[in-house]
Amino acid sequence: MTLITRRNLIVASAGGLLAGCDSIGKSATGRDILFKAEAVHRSLQRTIMNRDALAREFSPEDMSPRFRSNGTRNPNTDAYRALAENRFVDWRLRVDGLVTRPLSLSLADLRAMPQRAQITRHDCVEGWSAIGKWQGPKLSAILDAAGLRDTARYLVFHCADSLRGGAYYESIDLIDAFHPQTILAWAMNDRILPVSHGAPVRLRVERQLGYKHAKYVMRVEAVASLDGVGRGKGGYWEDVADYEWYAGI
Repeated sequence: MTLITRRNLIVASAGGLLAGCDSIGKSATGRDILFKAEAVHRSLQRTIMNRDALAREFSPEDMSPRFRSNGTRNPNTDAYRALAENRFVDWRLRVDGLVTRPLSLSLADLRAMPQRAQITRHDCVEGWSAIGKWQGPKLSAILDAAGLRDTARYLVFHCADSLRGGAYYESIDLIDAFHPQTILAWAMNDRILPVSHGAPVRLRVERQLGYKHAKYVMRVEAVASLDGVGRGKGGYWEDVADYEWYAGI
């Protein structure tokens, strides 16, 4: 069964200019049409929609037989290879910035926390979707352990991968950070998260498009403003390709 969603209608509205992810990648005109349509929707969404609403969750029977990876498939740096070869035993997630109790969490620490598992649809800005299962602790529980300061407004995710010589980064506000479906996933489809999907940990922020779901997360930084993050737009693709910062679906 084909799901008719707002996302499908936006992609369809671009007609022949958007014939899948390859066409989007090659057509600046196609990207412009898609982003303008998305921008109009998100502007209205921020004004009239309930951002606390849950993303739809699916049954195991709905899971996609193939779930392609988005973005980087392997950071392939010396530091990352060393972590991966040791099954990320030495990996630590830093949680710092505007917090009262900075944290350094191992993968075992994250697995020992209360877990949330959810089967959701991943919508990529390139025009494809897939349904998969994700498991990990709620981001809100980690933030509660760290103790956000009153001045914190955003979270910045610093990642192990890089593009065009620059480290990848993304950000969300506290509304999405404390959403019950926002997790740091270490498992996918009941298996350890594979490298191509962001091992050891990736962000799942289920009511936003796929590029907001930062992979290979190394550090979560609480900040008061996005002005000092990259070029000031809050994310790698937002800075280099004018993607919208709020990618709600």
